[in-house]
Amino acid sequence: MKVFIERSWQKHHPLMWVMLPLVGLYWSITALRRLLYKLGLKKTITLSVPVIVVGNLTVGGNGKTPVVVWLVGLMQTLGYTVGVISRGYGGDNQGLLLVTPATPTRLCGDEPRLIVDKTNCMMVVGRDRVAAGNYLIEQAKAQHTPLDFIISDDGLQHYRLDRAGELVVIDGKRRFGNGHLLPMGPNREGQWRMDNALLRINNGGHVHVGEHAMSLMPQTIRSVIDNSAVDVDLCQWPTVAMAGIGYPQRFFDTLQSMGIYPEQQHSFEDHQAFEQSDLLSLTNNTQWLIMTEKDAVKCRDFAQPNWCYLPVEAQIDEQATQQLKQKLEELKNGV
Repeated sequence: MKVFIERSWQKHHPLMWVMLPLVGLYWSITALRRLLYKLGLKKTITLSVPVIVVGNLTVGGNGKTPVVVWLVGLMQTLGYTVGVISRGYGGDNQGLLLVTPATPTRLCGDEPRLIVDKTNCMMVVGRDRVAAGNYLIEQAKAQHTPLDFIISDDGLQHYRLDRAGELVVIDGKRRFGNGHLLPMGPNREGQWRMDNALLRINNGGHVHVGEHAMSLMPQTIRSVIDNSAVDVDLCQWPTVAMAGIGYPQRFFDTLQSMGIYPEQQHSFEDHQAFEQSDLLSLTNNTQWLIMTEKDAVKCRDFAQPNWCYLPVEAQIDEQATQQLKQKLEELKNGV
């Protein structure tokens, strides 16, 4: 059903008009919520450290996590101390949790572990983003590394958390589907929501006016067990591909662009937890199982020698980088 609905959003299926009354209800609820915050009847909390939100308007995978990793890396290169907060989707944690490279993904979720593994930044997950931000600030002070910035991984619609700026990630291929709000379309809010964004980042599609181009560049394929480079040419070897991300087809397309044509492709739910038995049956002894990096962090403890993953890195145009550098400097100096 989920796949049918997502395809219907993209193909303007007439059946979606059945949901039009629900769109009106959804719009009314979200508009009222925004109004309550605007009038001050619901309180917006400003943290003692500037917050940059990285989010998207549509449901499904947009490439947001690679943007968070890119942004953390940029800030670190500029000499800023930065931490990240996240809802921790897919994790069992019910409170506030400081994520380390040793934190099980079943507790913190796959994306937080991936971000920590790739950036070595401080990170806190929690359902309450304001509480997560304050806890992160406290933990940083306790370690004598006070933060310059906090990045919120997702949370564009979390109006309770005040923010100094927003980066909106757009799926360059699917964009905004049929243009309608949920549940008739894939949009949480209208495109007007991007008007005041610091950057509109277009992931892998034709760049429209006001957007900045981003591409996900494949890196060296690595072993899930120990992260070592795989010395087998998978273009010449039988493979099976799997992806438990918001938009699995993007991963499969990337493999084909590299000359890797899997004999089978398996799509799983985003943030799905895996057991070894779930994946052993996907291949035989002669095939390699290749997965996303987000899946690999969940499979490392029970991985097999023929399991590997493809890391990707976000590359964003230089104009966007320079704009962001200037804005960060202004925020740091209180301009």
